[in-house]
Amino acid sequence: MIRPFKWMVTLAVSAWMSFGIGVQAAEEPTAFQLIETGNEHVGVDARNRVVQIRSEKSVGGLTPNIWYVVYYDRDATFDATEVKFGAGKKLEVKRPMRMLEKMGGGDAALDRARLKIDSNQAIEIATKEPMLERLTIKATELKLERAGSKGGGDEKLPIWRVELWAAKLNNPNRQVSIGEVIISAEDGKVLETDLKIKRVD
Repeated sequence: MIRPFKWMVTLAVSAWMSFGIGVQAAEEPTAFQLIETGNEHVGVDARNRVVQIRSEKSVGGLTPNIWYVVYYDRDATFDATEVKFGAGKKLEVKRPMRMLEKMGGGDAALDRARLKIDSNQAIEIATKEPMLERLTIKATELKLERAGSKGGGDEKLPIWRVELWAAKLNNPNRQVSIGEVIISAEDGKVLETDLKIKRVD
């Protein structure tokens, strides 16, 4: 009678460990996945009409877990409703003051058909830049917006701005911003690199 009992306990522990590992391995939602989640917290007319997506600096890895999705909302004073997420969960919904963006035409919705490179792909592309080969990248911060002058004549091109932090060479426990990589959200092409790798010295 003892052996079957031990076998059942072992099986139960194994199942619990497998479940725990599965929970720990769960990935943060991507920016495009958050658009769909954010649709549940804005008016019908604002759904999918994304003006900007941005993150805070990632902590403990390369993938940010604090995100802001800004929707074009005609019912808001400055035509914008912003949904803040933490680890994929809605934290706050507000209507931010975006006066400068409105005056400069930066309040228009991005073309969803052109949004093909998600945030996880943008991070992968940015961190594979040849200049970063010998560095240890510690954190990222992302922003999705219109290209403006960075679009090579296509001001409406959606782009990712990926800011990178790397470990200092003389103190790996410290990290420093080394600049950003600008990537087309339509085809993944690197449009510009503004990297200052000497900052790690």
